[in-house]
Amino acid sequence: MPQPLQHRWSVANNYLAGITLDRWIALLRENSVSPAYWHRAAFITATACLNSLAYRKEKQLEETIRATPLAGPPLFILGHWRSGTTHLHNLLALDTQNFAFANTYQVTNPLTFLTTEETNTRRFARLVPEKRLMDNMAMGFELPQEDEFAPCLDTLKSSYLGVSFPKRQAHYDRYLTFDGVPADEIKQWGDSLITFCKKLTYKYQRPLLLKSPSHTARIRHLLDWFPDARFVHIHRHPHQVFRSNQHYWDTAVWYTYLQKPDRSQLDREILQRYRMLHDAFHAQRPLIPEHRFHEISFNQLEADPLATLRAIYQQLGIPHFETVQPTFEHYLAAQSSYRKNRFTPLPPETIAMVNQHAGPELERWNYSPHP
Repeated sequence: MPQPLQHRWSVANNYLAGITLDRWIALLRENSVSPAYWHRAAFITATACLNSLAYRKEKQLEETIRATPLAGPPLFILGHWRSGTTHLHNLLALDTQNFAFANTYQVTNPLTFLTTEETNTRRFARLVPEKRLMDNMAMGFELPQEDEFAPCLDTLKSSYLGVSFPKRQAHYDRYLTFDGVPADEIKQWGDSLITFCKKLTYKYQRPLLLKSPSHTARIRHLLDWFPDARFVHIHRHPHQVFRSNQHYWDTAVWYTYLQKPDRSQLDREILQRYRMLHDAFHAQRPLIPEHRFHEISFNQLEADPLATLRAIYQQLGIPHFETVQPTFEHYLAAQSSYRKNRFTPLPPETIAMVNQHAGPELERWNYSPHP
């Protein structure tokens, strides 16, 4: 029996609402929309028309943006989805002396945010939930968000599009590592990310703090585009990562489907993506100079966040930790009542499957193969 389509009639929480009409039409030429989701497609079409009108106005800034230099080398947060990257991102984003970050509105409206953000964040605030659907962390247009959405909506080249169009997930997954992707497509994606960063710099005039789990598999390209970039990588026990990813696909993903999904092999797909990302990360990690890389575990960040943050600042040469420390402390105190999701234990056969796919990480980071 087919799985019921959860949240079928919802049009909220869909990143494609920020696309322009020409790109939306191009996406539809390559992907069909299931009749069950035609209403979502109609909603995206309506917003795409409005976005295209705003894009005409924003294009007037094109030459100015192109001439804008970055304010300093960006800091990239790396780590697999559900490894603690969001918690680390939210913490470091509090340091507004050293960093600027891309927020939810900006990454989902990358071509228009300079001219529409102030108005639309008020007009459409109700479309964004106060809490993230998969873990109850705070959500809002103004909060830090993954920059992957920006080149995704601009170039239509991202593994995230496979979430909306699961029938072509394999096609879009190649954009996770860019292995086998033509050089001109890689350049287009890189140019889009650089332009997005320049727009953020034009707005904020500070070095950028960027976070997308996908970047974990693209270190060599990031170093081509941002030669002086710094990186902090966070890892977490593979069992916890897997269980949390299951939950993510059971909650947030249902809001973005435009095709009826076949979820019969979902666990294996999660683990195959885990392996793909980490194989690329381990192979490319040595490309980063030691003084521009720091690695932490989620357990470290949870057990002693201030000491963990201090170590990041020291290793990467980020100044003024003492200045921002009171802000970190205030935020952490406010989060003291936050409760993580609690999941039922994984069955033995699933544990064996996770261990098979995550063996290198269990060994490298000294995680127990037994819960």
